Amino acid sequence: MSQYNLAQILVGYPVPPMQRIKIFSPDEWEEFVEEWLTVKKKEFLDTDRLGGAGDKGRDVVGYVTCPKQYPDSYVWDNFQCKHYDHPLMPSDVWAEFGKLCYYTFIGDFPVPRYYFFVAPQGLGTSLSDLLRKPNNLKKELKVNWDKYCKHKITKTVSGGISLEGELLKYIDEFDFSIFYKMKPLTLVEEHAKSRYHAIRFGGGLPNRPNVGDVPQDIAASELVYISKLLDAYSEADDAEYIKVSDLPKGKATNKHFKRARKNFYKAEQLKQFSRDTLPPGIFEKFQGEISSGVVDIVDEEHENGFVRVKTVEKEARRLAITSNPLTLCSDGEDRAGICHHLANDNSGDNEFVWVAADDD
Repeated sequence: MSQYNLAQILVGYPVPPMQRIKIFSPDEWEEFVEEWLTVKKKEFLDTDRLGGAGDKGRDVVGYVTCPKQYPDSYVWDNFQCKHYDHPLMPSDVWAEFGKLCYYTFIGDFPVPRYYFFVAPQGLGTSLSDLLRKPNNLKKELKVNWDKYCKHKITKTVSGGISLEGELLKYIDEFDFSIFYKMKPLTLVEEHAKSRYHAIRFGGGLPNRPNVGDVPQDIAASELVYISKLLDAYSEADDAEYIKVSDLPKGKATNKHFKRARKNFYKAEQLKQFSRDTLPPGIFEKFQGEISSGVVDIVDEEHENGFVRVKTVEKEARRLAITSNPLTLCSDGEDRAGICHHLANDNSGDNEFVWVAADDD
């Protein structure tokens, strides 16, 4: 019997991340490294991608201290991205050593704390050996300067950058122990902890954590949508519910309120899950699709506000949303909860009001 399935026919065999990074474009490789750095937030004050013309040998950087506050002495790490079809050799990167030495010599930026070479094929034996032996690296850089660095550092200096005088003295005193390699496997394993991994490599989303118990005390962040619910319940029961404690126990309004809070918190957890596992904006887009799918029902005539909110929740549960990744890990309770997220806004132009002024 054939072992092929529909998924293989549609998309082919999955490409493992370690193989996929080898077919990235140079720009995609820099983006991948920038994404990887998002899991290092505790190590860096900020990160930036500078790769391109005029980057002076800085592709992706992580700032330990603020460049604006300490323009001449900020602490930073450099991640030099090289996407070649072979493990990096010394001849691939002599110019990068030269750029760092030259631009720190003229004071364009301070010497980094660490300088990492980041390549999908890793580093070859010769370059790895040089990084482990800083004195040999310094010696070989000087030997190879004229061939690989003199005319490769900048085109703004006529005749190139000669290794002589104060620059030669600077390089003789330069600490070449700051150079390291970053293993591709380490990058992929740590990138898996980022919110970009599923979009970059596929393979599905991680399991969503269990939703905790709903807090007994109402948070200040809930007051708007709860106030709107109380208005809806008041209209339905022809009563005046000012506080949640006013709701009669055992009645439909009280039961609905408990479900609404549970769903609100479940949607809040979905929002956090999206922030942890997907690129920015995915939850907001999901919320927007629900909003556009039910807002006309909000505007329709209803017997009372309680009927309106239940009708909106019901429609949200059955909306056909197929393109958003969160459809894979959300359910009807999340969608109903998002309706209350949409109502949890007290701005004058918010359309999610269960009892409009002219309904009173």
